[in-house]
Amino acid sequence: MKFGLIGKSLAHSFSKKYFEEKFARLKLPHTYQNFEIPDIEELKSIIQRYPDLRGLNVTIPYKRSVIPFLDELDQHSTAVKAVNTVLIKNGKLKGFNTDHYGFTESLKDVLKSYHKEALILGSGGASRAVVYSLQKLNIQPHIVSRKPIYGQISYEEATGLLPSIYLVINTTPLGTFPETDEEPPLLPEGIQKKHVFFDLIYNPVKTKWLAKAEQNGAQILNGYKMLVLQAERSWQIWNEV
Repeated sequence: MKFGLIGKSLAHSFSKKYFEEKFARLKLPHTYQNFEIPDIEELKSIIQRYPDLRGLNVTIPYKRSVIPFLDELDQHSTAVKAVNTVLIKNGKLKGFNTDHYGFTESLKDVLKSYHKEALILGSGGASRAVVYSLQKLNIQPHIVSRKPIYGQISYEEATGLLPSIYLVINTTPLGTFPETDEEPPLLPEGIQKKHVFFDLIYNPVKTKWLAKAEQNGAQILNGYKMLVLQAERSWQIWNEV
């Protein structure tokens, strides 16, 4: 069987290496291919060209724009309005969101009673999964955006809230390799040991933003465990476990 990843820039993607190593370890004859496409419309031709394609992972910037091309959504992707896993069966495409699962399971071990609110940096597809997860954990999310719309707050407002909100999650790509000098404009200042800074980026292992948070006393997490967990959930979906 064949599996793959669709996205716009996949040179440093996690999924291909992870699944190829998994297939080798399990002695499975499956293959995994990166599909770098300039437009989500290209998905149609991919499906036509590869009739043995069983499943896809979906990454930036197609987690939302892929939805109109699918025949069905599970309850989580319906709620999140973002898809990162697709099951292909009998010519039909069903969308799932496993980001929320990976995020929730990664975060659970560090949560304390005082983590009642969270600042979420960014408003894309990953941010939607994070909001969904936090709401299920009874944590009030505040979405932070450079150009806030209704229901969101600015980075200036977030800076004022930072000393009293102890959970901060970066869902933006700022700081991802090779642009490692970039960082979100919410600096980890005026914080304490209660603070948890979670950067969904996994490459580099410790972004410039996370390093500053750690230096200021915060507990830090990167996105690697979340990626592994969401990938394993994708594998279960493709195998209908």
